Amino acid sequence: MSPVEADPLARLLDVPVASATSVGGGSICDARRARLSDGRTIFVKTRASAPAGFFSSEVNGLERLGAARQGAAVPRVLAHDDECLVLEWIATGVPSVQAAERFGRALAATHRHGADRFGSADGDGWIATLPLPGGPWESWPRMWVQGRIEPYLRMARKAGAIDKRSAADVERVIEDIDRLAGPAEPPSMLHGDLWAGNVLWAEDGTNYLIDPAAHGGHRETDLAMLALFGLPHLDRVLAAYHEASPLADGWRERTALHQLHPVLVHAVLFGGSYGAQAGQLARLALRGG
Repeated sequence: MSPVEADPLARLLDVPVASATSVGGGSICDARRARLSDGRTIFVKTRASAPAGFFSSEVNGLERLGAARQGAAVPRVLAHDDECLVLEWIATGVPSVQAAERFGRALAATHRHGADRFGSADGDGWIATLPLPGGPWESWPRMWVQGRIEPYLRMARKAGAIDKRSAADVERVIEDIDRLAGPAEPPSMLHGDLWAGNVLWAEDGTNYLIDPAAHGGHRETDLAMLALFGLPHLDRVLAAYHEASPLADGWRERTALHQLHPVLVHAVLFGGSYGAQAGQLARLALRGG
């Protein structure tokens, strides 16, 4: 971090910055570990010319997730402005079975905390660099179709990131959503972008949620996202979750349905094989897993 960059951070925190080093893990924001003159170590995310409300939306999401009694931990927010977010530094450790089981129970508590609507209480937000509609919607099937599948299918088509057959199969899911959605549930408080990289395994055995797209949704969505790119000890997480908050019959068969949105997002952002994968998930969803 150059002196030019450090000075605004020092003004934001009212503490001089002693040193800073880049850390990996993100493609949207620049991330750094900084040491302050008072001895604290912090995590700093910056994004030049970030859209209005970009970091405040993340702060609101962390606060909502952190409000759940006995829920999954979130890092403490120290400061933020339009182009910067400062969090406590979380020292990472090695994933363990014991931590996985604690995380499963804690995530169940976060979901049980609930939300007052399907959608975001803060309006529209972001999923990676793409806009994320905030709703609200009267039911989860309507949210999934109108706020998660249709917008990103349109973007994928416009970008040429999905072929005609795959797009047609996604359309079939949209048409059949009421049958495919499973039993109705009240809105859960979701992380909303819960791939494995957004779960930190801390050295003290706690799992922290980071980079949320928090909203009220269906709890199976977070669980399906954990499975999409592979979380260590996922079987123990799911077993502990199911013991704490039993899932409705057929939840495993609905995994493909809940993975469809994040794969469409990846198709829009990265192209490649993600459009074809969306078609495969749509066909799995239509067959019931």
